[in-house]
Amino acid sequence: MTEPPAHGSVALREFTEADIRLARELGQDPYIPLIGKLPARPTRQEAEVWVRRQQSARAEGRGFAFVISANETAVGTIGLWLRKLSEGIGIVGYSISPEQRRRGFATDALKAITPFAWTVTGIERIELYIEPWNRGSVRAAEKAGYRNEGLLPAHHEIGGVLRDMLLYVSP
Repeated sequence: MTEPPAHGSVALREFTEADIRLARELGQDPYIPLIGKLPARPTRQEAEVWVRRQQSARAEGRGFAFVISANETAVGTIGLWLRKLSEGIGIVGYSISPEQRRRGFATDALKAITPFAWTVTGIERIELYIEPWNRGSVRAAEKAGYRNEGLLPAHHEIGGVLRDMLLYVSP
């Protein structure tokens, strides 16, 4: 697979078996398991299954999943998801390990994946959804050039509850 270029402090790369550690780390966060398929406090086996799912995303047509790497250390994940590709929309989502937050990694990962996303056939718009309380993610999106198009009331189900989301779009 052609990987997005590095940007600033990060490089994006494919998932490997070594990323089981990252999956287990991300699964300790109380929020991250609510927004995706990673189980809370995953066992090694659950983390392995999750990593394999990320590795198969492209082949299955679900999207492109990458590890965010800083100085060869896995610090988070970012993906370009294609569930709305028939509408011309790619959806970006990311998670940063709690110990690695507030270092600009999300911003740099967004700046790396966005030009890559524009090369995917059929994408005419790139969207990013953020809960209004998540100020760190809002700052990362804005620093990466994404612009807020407004509040979407009760838009995403997270943890069994419909949540308001801010809609950000790529420059």
